Order: sequence, then C-alpha cells, then structure tokens
Amino acid sequence: MASSSRSPQETKASTSYISASANRHSRVADVSSSNFIAFGSGRLIALWSPDDEEDLGILETLPGHDGLVTCVRFQRTDDESDVLYSGDDKGTLKCWKRQIHSWVCSCTVSAHSSPISALAIYDRLIITGASDSSVSIWKHSSDSNESLKQTYKIDLRGKFPLDIQASFLPESRRLILAIASTDRNVSLWVQSGDAFNKAASLSGHEDWVKCLAFQPDVAGNNTLTLASGSHDGTIRLWNIERLVKKAAPPLAAANNLVLDDELLDSFEASLGEIAEGEEGGKQISLKRHIITVSSDTENVQYSVTFDALLVGHEAGVTSLSWRPSLHDVSTVPVLLSTSTDSSLILWSQSSVKSSAKGETTTLWINQQRFGDIGGQRLGGFVGGLWTLDGDNVLAWGWAGGWRRWKCLSQTPSIESQTWEERSAITGHRGSVQGLNWTKGGEYVITTGPDQTTRIHACVRRVKNEGEVWREIGRPQVHGYDLVDAVFLSETKFVSIADEKVARVFEAPKRFLGLCKQFDILNAEINKDDLPTAASVPPLGLSNKALSQDEVATLVNDSAPLDRPPFEGELAMTTLWPEVEKIFGHGYELYALAASHSGRYIATACKSTTADHAGIRVCDTDTWQLHGSVLQGHSLTVTRITFSPDDQYILTVSRDRNWILHRFHDGQYEPFRADKSHTRIIWDCAWAMENDLFATASRDKTVKLWNLADVVTNEKKQTPVLIIKTKEAATSVAFAPSNGSRRWLAIGQETGEVLIYLNEVDTPHIWTQVMSLGESLSHVAQVNRLSWRPAPLSAKRRQLASCSDDGTMRITTIQDGNITLNE
Repeated sequence: MASSSRSPQETKASTSYISASANRHSRVADVSSSNFIAFGSGRLIALWSPDDEEDLGILETLPGHDGLVTCVRFQRTDDESDVLYSGDDKGTLKCWKRQIHSWVCSCTVSAHSSPISALAIYDRLIITGASDSSVSIWKHSSDSNESLKQTYKIDLRGKFPLDIQASFLPESRRLILAIASTDRNVSLWVQSGDAFNKAASLSGHEDWVKCLAFQPDVAGNNTLTLASGSHDGTIRLWNIERLVKKAAPPLAAANNLVLDDELLDSFEASLGEIAEGEEGGKQISLKRHIITVSSDTENVQYSVTFDALLVGHEAGVTSLSWRPSLHDVSTVPVLLSTSTDSSLILWSQSSVKSSAKGETTTLWINQQRFGDIGGQRLGGFVGGLWTLDGDNVLAWGWAGGWRRWKCLSQTPSIESQTWEERSAITGHRGSVQGLNWTKGGEYVITTGPDQTTRIHACVRRVKNEGEVWREIGRPQVHGYDLVDAVFLSETKFVSIADEKVARVFEAPKRFLGLCKQFDILNAEINKDDLPTAASVPPLGLSNKALSQDEVATLVNDSAPLDRPPFEGELAMTTLWPEVEKIFGHGYELYALAASHSGRYIATACKSTTADHAGIRVCDTDTWQLHGSVLQGHSLTVTRITFSPDDQYILTVSRDRNWILHRFHDGQYEPFRADKSHTRIIWDCAWAMENDLFATASRDKTVKLWNLADVVTNEKKQTPVLIIKTKEAATSVAFAPSNGSRRWLAIGQETGEVLIYLNEVDTPHIWTQVMSLGESLSHVAQVNRLSWRPAPLSAKRRQLASCSDDGTMRITTIQDGNITLNE
C-alpha cells in the first residue's frame, strides 16, 4: 500500500547539535555587532555565539551557496541590525539579513567568473577580489528590488588579490583601498568619485602578502595605520597621515644633513649592495610615499611611511586583526596575528630606554603568545578574530577546529593581562562518512576522510530540556581516510579505513575518567587492567598503549578532566590504544557491521568481481574468520546490518542485489536474495521489532520487506511497501517503537531527510509526517542516519545524521497527537 502524507506542522523538529569545521580561508569568519560568529563550513554558513555559561555550540547553518564559502563579512549598520555578505569559490556573492529569528538571503549576484578570494565591507561599499585578477566595487540597492550594482572594476593585470581592506583617509571622507596580491607588494588605491586610482605600491615583503588590517589613531591622532602580514613570517606597519608643508629652514640648517627622499633612496641602495642575498637584505624601507587626493577646491597630499617591522612568527602570517576600540579598560592598540607555525600573538607598543640619558622610544613587542610552541600542528592557524568586547580571541586551524582564549584580568597593560583557553567548537574536515551510537546511546562516533574518528557526547544540560554537546574524544588519528566505525561495547569499537585492515580500539582510563566526570557512562567498568592513555609512534599507524609513567612524559597531559578537551588536546590526550588488527581482505575495506551481542563483526571490501565481493564474519573472541566467506554479490557491498536478534545478516551492493544470510549450524550462510531495485542499493536497515527490513536505492525508492514473507517464500520476493522519493535514497534507519508506534528516517542525495510514522500492528502502512529540509538538515548527500537508542521520552527522539556537506547533526523530533490514517 502506498504511504500517505500529512502536514509537517503536526510534528516538531529542532537542532540539538551541529558539528562542523571552518574552511581553510583566512577571511572565512567574522563577528557581528551582536557578537555572533559567522563562518563558512563547506557550502554552508555556520552561526555560533561563544559564551561560557550557555554556549550551545553552532546554533544554525545557512544554506544557499553552490560552492565552497571562502569569505564572510558583516556590515556595520546604523540600526545595529545584522547584515552579512558571503562569497564562494564559484564567484557568487550573497547578502543575508536577519529578520526576527531567521536569516534570509536578500540578494545574490555572480560577482566574478573565478573564486572570490577577498571581501571587504566599509561604509556602504562592498569590495570583492577574485582569482580572475580583478577587484570589483559594489553598492547595495535597498529599494523594493534589492540588488548589488557594480560601480567600478580594478584590473590587477594578472596578479591575484589575497586580501583587501578599506578605510577613510585621515581627516577625509575619501576611501583608500589596500590590496595585497601575488606580487609581494601592497597597492594603495584612492577613491575619486565612483572610480579608484592607484596611488602607491608598498614594497618590502619577501613573499606574498596574505593579510591586511587598517586601524586609525595607532601612531597618534589623525594617523591611519596599515598592518601587512606576509608568508615571509613578518608583519609591517605603515603610517598614513596628512602631509603638512613646513616653512623653509634657515640657511644654517640647510647646510646640515637633511634626510630627503633622494638620500634615502641612495641609503637603501647601499643596504642592498652590502646585504644582497642575506637575511634582512632590503627589508627596511624608510622611503616616504606621497599620495595626492584631488577635490573641487584643493589637492590634499598624504604621506605613507614604514613604521615598524614585527618579527616573532616562525612561518607565514595568515591573518591580522586589531583589537576593537570598544574596549573600556585599555585604549592601547593591540594587534592579533595568526600563523602557520601554530601560534597566535598579541602585539602592543612598549616604551624602552634608548640611551644612558634615560630617553625612551616606543617599540612593538610580542606581549602574549597562545597556541602550540614549535609548530606542532600541521598547517597551524588559518585565521583569527576578536569578539567585539575585545575580551575573547578566537582562531581556527588547518583542520577546521576552533580555539578560544578569554581575558580574565582587565588591566591597561596587555603584558600583565591573564588569558585562559576556553571551550570551542570542532568538526570533521570534509565529508562525514560513518556514524554509530553506543548501544545505550551514551555517545556517538563519527568517521571521515580527514583520517580521524571522533566521539561526541552531551556534557551539560541546560534550561528547557536543552543539551550541550561537544566532541569529547578523538580516539583514532590515522594515516588513511577512515570509512566507518561501530561499537562492540561502550568501551570498544572497530574501525575501517581505506586500507585492507580492520582495527579494534579499547577505551583508556583517561577517557573513562572524563565520562565519569560528566556522568556520561553509568555502567561500572573495571579500569584496573586498562592502559592510562595512548600515543601514535612516529611514522606509525597503530595507537600504542601507555602506562602511567609513560603518560607523564606526554605534552599537554596535564589537561584536566572537569571540562571537554580543547582542540589542541584532542589529537594528543584522547587517543584510544589499538588492541587488535583483523586481516583477510584483498582490497580496501568499504563496509562494516557488528552484531548486537558484540560477538561478531562483518566486513567487506571494494570489489569488481564476485571473488572479492565476499563478506567475512569474524569472531571477536578469537579475532579469526568464523565459518566460510559469504559469497553471492558480484560488486562492492555497500552496507551490512545484523538483525536485532543476530540471526540474520542483510547485505546490499552495487550489483543491485540484497542478500539475506541466516545463522545455521553455528555459522552464517546465504539464504535469500532479490534484485528488484534498478540502481545501486546504498543502504539497508532493520526494524527493532525484527519483523521488517528496508533497502534504499539510487532508483529513488525505499522498499520495506516483511521478514516472515521472505523466510517462507523461496521464489520471487515482494516488498510490503514501496516508498518513492523525489531524489536518490542514500540512507535509511528505523527507530525503536514506543510500544505502538515506530519511526523511519530516509536520507536523500540532496541532503533532505524524510520522517515516517507507523503503527506496529500495520507494518504495510507508513505516514510521512515531516521533511527536514535545508534549514534543519543537510545540503549534500546524507551518508548515514541513526536513531539514538535511548529516547528522550515517549514522544521525543533524537536522530543523528552525517553528510558530504561536512556536518554531523543531532535533531530532536517530537511526535504530535497525530492520528495515522490508512
């Protein structure tokens, strides 16, 4: 019987947790006037409001981009409403506006033919730069038909813009643009009507200039300071101020040595001759650049001079950000810089004695340094920013995880301030492939091609029955892309990767101590015979168990257990030791399942022939093959599931077949098969009542099969229900019944998730009660769905889902008082 559908308003859904990472672009995040952090995550824009008391993590994601988000910028408005602009790698620019409790995309424009690499917002202008070697200036029309109109275009003649910053010139309403490009220089452009004219080119950096930041009044009143950070590891400060002509000096003074521009040019040339090829050669430029700005009444000149060279990073500088001037306690200018050396530095001016006479001079000093000393993290920091109160510093790394530091002591001197790292958000870098709950629903494990497995759990409950979820462990950091992981028990799991070996891991004492601290695991577990922690040997793939004495030598082992681990600790202090390896397959593993009793695991590998498409069932007591290899498929097996009573194994494949294997005479053997799907079968699932199983296929159907009918019918199998979907069905999952009803979730290739309800007594009748669209679900293929085994209540359940869009979500769904019609 075909399924009926009902209005989705009768069932409520809300997002409980979103795990997502930041994209690898230095301008992919920004902070709003209301202290919201918006950052690009894949094709999504994630919104996060970091707070120590009620930090719920990522609040929501904004879908709409077809390409990878590369730039995100908030526009400061007079009414302090939130307006957001974002650009992607397809050249699209979008404007978002917050309306009451939701965000709406107000306009979209194809700004460039190539990826947008830089985005700046200043006053009413939006400036975009792209790898098509151009910079475009836009104005936003806020009439009834909102649109972005291009007012001017700058041709960079083959050079790519890496960052753009804009500001008003001192004592003027004329805009000045600073453009960092791939020619190692910073070019300055001055506004003239709607046009911009090139005014100067600032040289000195020895590698690409990656980031820029303007700040007024750093070097005195009516002075604009530009900071430029380069891949050469240095930061340069440039002062822009109005040029005031002085009266001619007396004749006596004219006879003295005067440092004019010609003399400085000669001095710089001599430096180059002396130090040619040496470190520091031609680094210090004292030459003054003159900018002339024409107006209707007069021509005004500005001077641009090099002010300071900041040396402290051991690798390239990736982002620069000035501390917000809203800070009430300290008015001392502070510059934040991040680097690929895995460090974050706060710079400020300091007065030092310059002579024995007690004279002082001002120098820029490295006052605070956060992160990892010695560059221990691959890729380091990609970008950083301040929250608007200036008390929080945030940075995101190469792997996409965030780190946050909070200022605890408000003192005028940045050097004497105390900073402490606080909890932040994390997520997989790239697609999330595998997902599995523990049998009691205490926590969920995810895997992905970023070569990590991650464990997520609820660490705190807040008002209105809400939950705060965090990543609490990263038990495996591998050298191969991870495909899937399943729990054998609360403290043991098996994972497979893009290799021929399945690996078994067991929880160490540190992880169990963390779970006890947050009341995550209620079961009593004997920890006496467990190792304390684990580490990865150099050039190794297997996590090695560590004793207490060995743990004492680990870096960062002093991390307390009264909080979730920080991003910098997860990969070092939360590893699980590897206890077994399982061999036998001839090609890379692709599918994995564990029996509900934990006695057996089943694996399958990539295959183009029947010989390699067999399923190997392993006994977890001996870790050896149990019985014969299960043959029957001719292509790669895409999914394996055990029935709730472990009497059957269901497998589906690229060959469009499903095969039911039964436990007989002490081992599993092929029993029934069917080929009614016309395309690849991506997923299969068992109803917890052991009466139904489902298969989901690319042919846009999900078919439900009655186990009793399949067992008794030796010939052609017939499904009890065919659910037709608008797009290819890529995942399917049953929830346990609450006594009379049960739920079915179907994930599609587009990211949409369909929710169906059923009365247990009528297995052939299912009613669609909800469709989780882009606002609550994913924007790319759903790879796995799994209902939390422990429901929140009789009518409230949680569904975990993972997708190619790079996010893992936990959605809470509440069943209304629905009468299911036949």
